[in-house]
Amino acid sequence: MLERGEVANSWRRERWDSLRLLTPNWLSRLPGLDYDGPDPDGFMTTGEVVEFIERFARVAAAPVRAGVEVTAVRPADDGYHVATDRGDLHCRALVLASGACNLATVPALAAGVPPEVHQLTPLGYRGPGQLPDGGVLVVGASATGVQLAAELRRSGRPVTLSVGEHVRLPRVYRGRDVHWWMHESGVWDQRWDEIDDLDRARRLPSPQLVGTPERGTLDLNALTALGIELVGRFAAVRDGTALFSGGLRNVCALADLKMNRLLATFDEWALGADVGPSEEFAPTAVARATRLKLDLRGGEFSTVIWATGFRPDYRWLDVPVVDPKGRLRHDGGVVDAPGLYALGLPMLRRRRSSFINGIEDDARAVIDHLARKL
Repeated sequence: MLERGEVANSWRRERWDSLRLLTPNWLSRLPGLDYDGPDPDGFMTTGEVVEFIERFARVAAAPVRAGVEVTAVRPADDGYHVATDRGDLHCRALVLASGACNLATVPALAAGVPPEVHQLTPLGYRGPGQLPDGGVLVVGASATGVQLAAELRRSGRPVTLSVGEHVRLPRVYRGRDVHWWMHESGVWDQRWDEIDDLDRARRLPSPQLVGTPERGTLDLNALTALGIELVGRFAAVRDGTALFSGGLRNVCALADLKMNRLLATFDEWALGADVGPSEEFAPTAVARATRLKLDLRGGEFSTVIWATGFRPDYRWLDVPVVDPKGRLRHDGGVVDAPGLYALGLPMLRRRRSSFINGIEDDARAVIDHLARKL
């Protein structure tokens, strides 16, 4: 096993200070290691995640070579040539477990933001104190965007949130964490080969959730109550002016509709289960008229945070298995090249694939295929 940094490197180096897991601790499971701490319904901090992964590495006796950066992978006779900064290797089979969040996705229109406005992504954000004084425009309303917007607003800063397509969910439904519902009802167990539009399923934004001791819901209504201004999808920058879509109400209505459909499937599954009564949630409140233009030169905003998603980095992979959009071509983790496999990608084999508790089933299936191949 080759690791460019140290065990749990991205959790040590590429997470903001206040981040917690979105899944409750009881769902933190790896092969041979389950969470056994005092707070099963809590949410791990980044430091606790690091400790959990370090512990797993010890339990598994994983042969990790830390501080080894892979610089190139090329096909070779009966396998692959792996070039690293610590020497070269040859292997018959190779598993790519480098993740899907190596690089922040920043739209091309960011080039039009005036130079006096500070720009950064969640990979470089640590906390409100690192930003210059002034208002903040957060672009993107998935889990990362709503969490950063809330933290910045609570620090006393004016915050505007640019909202595009998003997934709205309550933190708790009928007395149970929403991830309990996803787990117990079987939603997370839906397989990749059972989904009609797999490409879209793999690109779905992460739901608007936050892991806090209070188990509070952090949707757009909660952000509005904090005093955060909502605007539509960031569409363009012209002469230092940010332009936004006028479809915010429709985007929010669609997210509300999809949430209610999912909760209805939970209700249907839960007939006779020991849970609280059914609940209804208020529709997302959107102002009658939202701003369609923001002057980025006028001093209202000092910072733009691009919470617009992440993407894998395969620049070192010199094998023709990456599509024009930079995504790996694979069928349930079996990559479109003999002896090449992947783990840790969204919807790899199941809806739970991107969560810690989803890796074991994926790994067993992928390694079974690998063993048969060898």
